[in-house]
Amino acid sequence: MNLEIGRFDASSVGPSAARARWQPSRTQLRARLVAGLILLDLLCIFGGFMTAGLLYGPAKEGNHWLEIAAIILPLYLVTAINGHAYAAGVIQEPFRGVSRALQALVVAAGAVILIAFYLKASDSFSRATIAIGFMASVVLLGIARDMFLRKARKIVGGNPFSIVVIGDAGAVANGSIVLAESNFDPDDHCPMMYDRLATSLKDADRVVVACSAERRMSWARALKGANIQSEIIVPELLSLAPLGLGEWNGTPTLVVADGPLGKVDSFIKRAFDICVSGVALLALLALFVVVAVAIKLESQGPVFFVQTRIGRGNKMFRMLKFRSMRVEQCDGDGNTSTMRDDDRITRVGRFIRKTSIDELPQLVNVLLGDMSIVGPRPHAIGSKAENKLFWEIDERYFHRHAAKPGLTGLAQIRGFRGATMVQADLTNRLQSDLEYLNHWSIWKDIRIILLTFKVLIHKNAF
Repeated sequence: MNLEIGRFDASSVGPSAARARWQPSRTQLRARLVAGLILLDLLCIFGGFMTAGLLYGPAKEGNHWLEIAAIILPLYLVTAINGHAYAAGVIQEPFRGVSRALQALVVAAGAVILIAFYLKASDSFSRATIAIGFMASVVLLGIARDMFLRKARKIVGGNPFSIVVIGDAGAVANGSIVLAESNFDPDDHCPMMYDRLATSLKDADRVVVACSAERRMSWARALKGANIQSEIIVPELLSLAPLGLGEWNGTPTLVVADGPLGKVDSFIKRAFDICVSGVALLALLALFVVVAVAIKLESQGPVFFVQTRIGRGNKMFRMLKFRSMRVEQCDGDGNTSTMRDDDRITRVGRFIRKTSIDELPQLVNVLLGDMSIVGPRPHAIGSKAENKLFWEIDERYFHRHAAKPGLTGLAQIRGFRGATMVQADLTNRLQSDLEYLNHWSIWKDIRIILLTFKVLIHKNAF
């Protein structure tokens, strides 16, 4: 049974053979990556406690930030290594990489507090220094790790990870590069056969097998002892888009939906929303009054435009905006997208739409719990592109409502906003929304908020 065995390496495509000879080995690249990540982690924690020392004041009694950092750094390193924070499978995914590091930091900080308590040395250290240092370390570690892992290949000078792709009986997976042919047959339980497969998988981080349905069981048995993350392509599952495996009465099940956030993440996100929206409403109170007066002076009618939008769990809610159109021409269902130079928009309305000020009343929706600061933007019920309702264009449309809609989102900072004239205007936003739901983190929310300030005034805001 002929096989095609390929090693997928995006970084190997393009450079000449002469350049390739001078490139470091994958083992060297991996060593660079882990060493760089360890150094980054330690610097972030050290910087966090140094920040605490500077903020709390070096003259304060008990402000021994350097001693605290010296104790927590080795504890963190041991905990992180033991928690696989530097494992290949973890650092290939920024979200998991950040999560493991933060878990290790929490354990290390807890250990320091317990040690100080049992040694009766807690009075010698400042609680404020420990608290500020820990919070600063969390922020620095989360942001720095996320940025480092996303740019890891550029930083270390190549791809430190290797994926072996095996095409069995002509079922070659997309993207595989053929390196050799083998007569390995997973149904032939011969030690020599297994040895040849092991040689092919040497130094690989992951193996992916494309084979016919009747051969999957054989491949599963053959790869169980390979000591490597092994996967079998099952294209029939594509339409189900499973999230993972579950179990019911001892029988495996496919998890097709579970909501994007767990209980802890939901609590963190809600607390963040309340804090940000509450502070923002107080800070923008004067601006609200000025805009309200300007709207009333230019045209008769209410200051706010209230429209039904689709929210979390596909439940409808009433969303607030500053009114930017003449009352008699407002489109409650959103059937007609706003056009450039739209004659329905007032002069004040044109300004507040251009600067995104018209969206600010949605901070009230955030405070009430209908919306979040960051999430998929809520659409009107009658929104269309090319005379098709959004859910008629892409059957995944309602999947985006697994989370609360947001004031801003991943699609907005990528420039996907404004009128939906063609179907691609919707699909581009939908793809970004689904990507956001699948890879949520509080750090991503903060990053999206910061990047939103760059696109408040946008060519598509009209």
